[in-house]
Amino acid sequence: MPRVLAALITALALLAGAPAAAAPVDTGHLEAELAPQTQGIAPGQTVYVALRQKIDKGWHTYWRNAGDSGEPTTIAWTLPPGWKAGEFVWPAPQRQPTGPLMNYGYSGEVLLPVPVTAPADARPGGVATLKAVANFLVCEEICVPETATLALDLPITAQPAPQDPKWGRRIADTLAAAPRPAGLAAAFARTPDGLKLAVTGAPLKGAADAGAYFFPFDGALIDHAKPQAVERGPDGLTLTLTPAAGLQAATLPAAMAGVLSVDGRAYEIAAAPGPLPAAAAGLGPPRDAQASAGAGLGLAAAALFAFLGGIALNLMPCVFPVLAMKATALARHADDTPAARAQGAAFLAGVLATFLSLALALIAVRAGGVAVGWGFQLQSPPVVAALAMLMLAVALNLSGVFEIGQSLQGAGAGLASRRGIAGAFFTGALAVVVAAPCTAPFMGPAMGWALTQSAPAALAVFATLGLGFAAPFTLAAFAPGLLARLPRPGPWMETFRRLMAFPMYGAAAWLAWVLAAQTGQPGLARILAAAVALALAAWMFGRWQRARAAGRTGIVTAGAVAAVLALAAAAALAPGYAAPSAAGPPAASARLPYEPWSAERLAAARAQGRPVFVNFTAAWCVSCQVNERVALSTEKVARAFAAANAVYLKGDWTRKDEVIEAELARHGRAGVPLYLVYGAKGGDGVVLPQLLTPDIVVRALEAAKTR
Repeated sequence: MPRVLAALITALALLAGAPAAAAPVDTGHLEAELAPQTQGIAPGQTVYVALRQKIDKGWHTYWRNAGDSGEPTTIAWTLPPGWKAGEFVWPAPQRQPTGPLMNYGYSGEVLLPVPVTAPADARPGGVATLKAVANFLVCEEICVPETATLALDLPITAQPAPQDPKWGRRIADTLAAAPRPAGLAAAFARTPDGLKLAVTGAPLKGAADAGAYFFPFDGALIDHAKPQAVERGPDGLTLTLTPAAGLQAATLPAAMAGVLSVDGRAYEIAAAPGPLPAAAAGLGPPRDAQASAGAGLGLAAAALFAFLGGIALNLMPCVFPVLAMKATALARHADDTPAARAQGAAFLAGVLATFLSLALALIAVRAGGVAVGWGFQLQSPPVVAALAMLMLAVALNLSGVFEIGQSLQGAGAGLASRRGIAGAFFTGALAVVVAAPCTAPFMGPAMGWALTQSAPAALAVFATLGLGFAAPFTLAAFAPGLLARLPRPGPWMETFRRLMAFPMYGAAAWLAWVLAAQTGQPGLARILAAAVALALAAWMFGRWQRARAAGRTGIVTAGAVAAVLALAAAAALAPGYAAPSAAGPPAASARLPYEPWSAERLAAARAQGRPVFVNFTAAWCVSCQVNERVALSTEKVARAFAAANAVYLKGDWTRKDEVIEAELARHGRAGVPLYLVYGAKGGDGVVLPQLLTPDIVVRALEAAKTR
């Protein structure tokens, strides 16, 4: 009998009418109302009432963590005595790039369910009036705070009421899709690359990692505008996050909680600080455009890539000047196989010693917390000045202004001398120094991997890079058949030697241009003055050599030469180089204007739905400059940019820049060039080859229009 009476009361309550809500409130840029999950509520029962927002097109509201700006939606309830309302159940948010900022929120229509509980003594047959004041920050290019006063009449039924025909299914779907814990294990750690967040568990096995993203609950934890690199592992994912400015290791939170969105699903996670599980990464390259291109390499693969990259480095434009010295050395050895082999071994030793020295310096500097990458030494104006003077001295020597060691005509009698081997060692060292600004194919992933590993693994990769770089010359020196094909030494070699001086003059001029790009006109004036002083010293030293050979003395003293050399060194290495000007290198072409790269400008351009071409370059990178003139300064490419309505961003790494260094590292690169093309519809960026042609750029821009 009691059950029959309760059913009768419930039926009468439902016949009296469904829940009555006031008409939706138009706040200006959205409509808001309270939407019930069921047609009524029983005493002691908990049901969901959703705050529904229908947001105007182009506008948005915010998630519980608004991101870089904005405020989350709030609601204040006025309920009958004994009634209780809980917190919002927040659906997974959407990323909302706004200029240089990254915000999190909602557009279109969104339901924010709230659990509402009736007291156990609520009287069936009655109606409870639920009132609330909701506050929204609604934004487009501007933000407008808006308020809605809402009400809902909810029948009290003796038995749980059926689902509301209009809102019940939609609220149920919202609750089912809402992020919730799913048995995932998560850990985080601070590393030189940023905050590493590793998540593993059954739901992530086999899930596609494209578009994976972590939305933290704490808005002050990460730099929201920075991209999140994703690595796939057998049991999960590892994300690399950029810490918020000022976040120190000592102030890391006890837990890092938030929402992980992956493969169309969202999971609530709470990561504890500690060791990162290996099963969360390591099965291949990251899928995100900003991820490391070499992160999935092992030592064997990285060493293979380094060896191939070393061989390819011989074809890079930056090595062309030293090819002249190599060619001269090979010509010297045409009729003396043992001496040729000694020279080849010495050249190999010079290459390996210099590669490993640079690698040790690079590792040591990075271990000290300074962000540097391959070619870092050429970001120092004093180093560039010293190299320019060295190149000029080599060129003057090849031109015959002064002599070091024996003349080429008499070289055949003493090719195996200690002085000749030392010269081969020096040539190998100089080749590495000149090659350092360039990144050849295969080198980028290998070096990117090496600089994230232990020192022994990194040194092994750099040693393999040196072996590849030295291999062509060393193998040629050990190949009698090749040496037999070379012309025999003779007077022609003196002309050949003079001719080979001009690539070295070109290298000196290029370095002077790099210095001007780093320091402006004062630096250029100083290096030109140093060049004149060095040329005078070389001429004086040459006269003294010739006078001494002829038995004459007193023409020029060694002291005078030393004084001029000291003057040249002082001019080249003056402290004034330590204060670089703000001006960067000149643009490669007025026909293809560009903007300086920044993560904020990239996000803003992508938010406009435009393709973006990013060029990470440096004045000291010869490959970069060749690509600028061969591929990026043509009418064909300029027309392709215009047709695609593409944005051209240039990251200038001529001078030290830790932000660009971090961005290169995120792509597994330790040096430049790096070219990225982002599609108009978002998604991953595409990495272009390190040697460009106009057709490669045009095809990439055409594809970006629809990608």
